[in-house]
Amino acid sequence: MTIKESPRVSPVTGRPDRRAGSRPRRRSGRPGAGTLATFIAPGLMLFLMFVILPVLFAAYVAFFRWNGLGGVPTEFIGLENFRNLVQDDVFLGDLWRLALIVVLSLLVQLPLSFGLAMLLHQRFPGRTAFRLLFFVPYVLTEAVTAVLFRLVFSPRRGFADSLLANLGIDAQIGWLSDRDIIMFVIFGILTWKFFGFHMILFLAGRQNIPDELYEAAAIDGATGAQAFRSITLPLMGPTVRMIVFLSVIGSVQLFDLVYVLTGGGPFHASETLAITMYEQGFQRNQIGYASALSIAMFVISLVFALLYQRYVLNRDLQGSLTTAGGNRS
Repeated sequence: MTIKESPRVSPVTGRPDRRAGSRPRRRSGRPGAGTLATFIAPGLMLFLMFVILPVLFAAYVAFFRWNGLGGVPTEFIGLENFRNLVQDDVFLGDLWRLALIVVLSLLVQLPLSFGLAMLLHQRFPGRTAFRLLFFVPYVLTEAVTAVLFRLVFSPRRGFADSLLANLGIDAQIGWLSDRDIIMFVIFGILTWKFFGFHMILFLAGRQNIPDELYEAAAIDGATGAQAFRSITLPLMGPTVRMIVFLSVIGSVQLFDLVYVLTGGGPFHASETLAITMYEQGFQRNQIGYASALSIAMFVISLVFALLYQRYVLNRDLQGSLTTAGGNRS
């Protein structure tokens, strides 16, 4: 004999509660298509309007001779802008200066930042103050930095010449007017401004390494140099690779600091790809040629990003996917 359970009565209506005893519906943890579209649509529209459409328009204009006036371009010239680009000594000089900045950054700026990060990871009095002091230059805008160093390297009355005079060196150096040293001066300014940012990234990567690994290495009798070579360098690899990527892309886009500091002079000696594009497009009204140069910059950045992703950063992504897959099992 089975006993039927009487239905529960709702205290509000006095009627049987149909919801009582029913199984609660399980809500999926994944948001619906409408929710995703609501959150993605604004960012996607902004990306489409301010990134995709300008790139497509620049690619279209690059095949025309156009001064930016009179509506849409109509004088189609095919690949002439690109042919003139690869024959332009200024553009080829921009590529050489880009390569110089990248090489110096990899050989000087990043090792300096890495060494300071390892030093400031140690515990000593005033460590936080030194971290803040080294990071402050990065907070300054590029325009402010350029104006500051224009005063530092001003001829005759600048801080650099005054310092040399106080040291007994009577030499009038054209810091910003000598074609042979201008790029090295600019690189020194870039190092002063950005080494603190790279140092913070290196410091964050070092702090993510567990101290237990070094304790185990010390128990096994490893020296500090051996622990650095076998633990610190391999585990800092993802941080190093990401900083190298940011340095190269930042070098391609270098504009405002150099433009305010030297304007690309003297005689194009400090000109960058972005400055050449600006001068051709907004000072000489050669919008088609400037668009071709912008497409060249885009292709350089894209090719480097794809190759770097394929052959360098791919190992980091594979490691993350492998770890995630192992956690699921």
